[in-house]
Amino acid sequence: MNKKTIILIGFIILKFVLQYALVSPEYDLQRDEYLHLDQAHHLAWGYLSVPPVTSWFSYIILLLGNSVFWVRFFPALFGGLTILVVWKTIEALKGNLYALVLGAFCVLFSALLRINMLFQPNSIDVLCWTAFYYIVIQYILTQKPKWFYIGAVVFAFGFLNKYNILFLLIGLLPALLVSEQRKILTEKKLYFALVLGVLLILPNLIWQYNNHFPIVHHMKELAETQLVNVDRFDFLKEQLLYFIGSLLVILSSFYALLFYKPFEKFRFFFASLLFTLIVFIYFRAKAYYAIGLYPVYIAFGSVFLADVLNSGWKRYLKPVFIALPLLFFIPMHQLAFPNKSPEYIVKNKLGTHIWEDGKEHNLSQDFADMLGWKELARKTDSIYVKFPKSENTLVLCDNYGQAGAINYYTKKGIKAVSFNADYVNWFNLDIKYTNLIRVKTFEENSNEFNETSPFFEASSVCPGITNPYAREYKTTIFIFKDAKIDIRKRLEQEIAEEKNYDK
Repeated sequence: MNKKTIILIGFIILKFVLQYALVSPEYDLQRDEYLHLDQAHHLAWGYLSVPPVTSWFSYIILLLGNSVFWVRFFPALFGGLTILVVWKTIEALKGNLYALVLGAFCVLFSALLRINMLFQPNSIDVLCWTAFYYIVIQYILTQKPKWFYIGAVVFAFGFLNKYNILFLLIGLLPALLVSEQRKILTEKKLYFALVLGVLLILPNLIWQYNNHFPIVHHMKELAETQLVNVDRFDFLKEQLLYFIGSLLVILSSFYALLFYKPFEKFRFFFASLLFTLIVFIYFRAKAYYAIGLYPVYIAFGSVFLADVLNSGWKRYLKPVFIALPLLFFIPMHQLAFPNKSPEYIVKNKLGTHIWEDGKEHNLSQDFADMLGWKELARKTDSIYVKFPKSENTLVLCDNYGQAGAINYYTKKGIKAVSFNADYVNWFNLDIKYTNLIRVKTFEENSNEFNETSPFFEASSVCPGITNPYAREYKTTIFIFKDAKIDIRKRLEQEIAEEKNYDK
């Protein structure tokens, strides 16, 4: 094992250590993670909000015991692989050991520590963007057609993980067209690889067609409820923050791509960045959608700086560029990770916290979405077992976070459902339900009890989430026994209405 390999392994081990250390045990999993983990019980070629790849890893986690250790392991693994791909990209660009170490530091101490904290499609998305750009570089360097086919597989995997990777092509294609590398588009084997890619993603496209393209409904809903709150200037501002410790390295890559002779073949990468960012800005994309853009530019910048800092007084700047990512990580460690109690964060006013609603709150939305779930599941379990025939009890939640958390933590085999997200497809209508546990998000002047209790012989209320820092604070559990109506019929009507996207 040579020196470079030992150093690389060291970076990857450090990556794993940090990912586990940066989350305090006070926090549960995050809202989205519960939905993704529940997909392991409902494997399919697509879901209402995401493609199928996340469910495949959820199934592996389930086979491994479904513990929090493994939930944290896979995002850390994808982050470690991103470091590996950047390392290999630097090697392909003939970067020396300093370039490799600089690139690894820049990727390690960046916003990827936050992205790789959660079991979401974002970690694989960044990895696939980085790997695809690496493949483009390898083809240009070697002219070997095998890279077309490898690229098709990587792109298809990225597509089946998150449709966001389409923006990579949208930005890359016009950049190729206006550059000397447009000759790539005349290669016959490129189109054979394109066919391979289409075949790999075809099962998901068929699923979308058979389910009336729910992604269209999801994107419309996302645009109306979240993207409408995205400020385009804030989008650009946040791009600077994600890799702030390596900002000089990335800026150096822009100069290098335009004027550095060894990178002449890769000049189109600068145009690709501009085109991709313009498209993101036009569609008011969330700022983190673009994170996958930057690791390859860290590779370019690292190789360039390793060359220009190799002689004279400039060599004394080498430690500075390596130290900057670590120095910027220190305040980021204080602000960007759930490694301190909610009470401490609120009391000391650590950072500003803008949620998807465009408003400022006293705690990060991700952190607030990691609180109260165990309490909710424990209380639901304690209620569920009191029914004589608990299997005839429907646990109906307001949203996928509530349903997923109950299903993840339950010790009583509960299969909670919701009309929200993928749970609308997971109702068991073969059961004749006689009781209802209704998990309801807190609303001022809610009439849930008065509206529903007339349809049951007995009704009561139990407080749900009492943690004031949880996003689901005051979520309530309503208990309804011995239905006077046919619950299944009501469910069928509600499900039909929910699936009628045009209504």
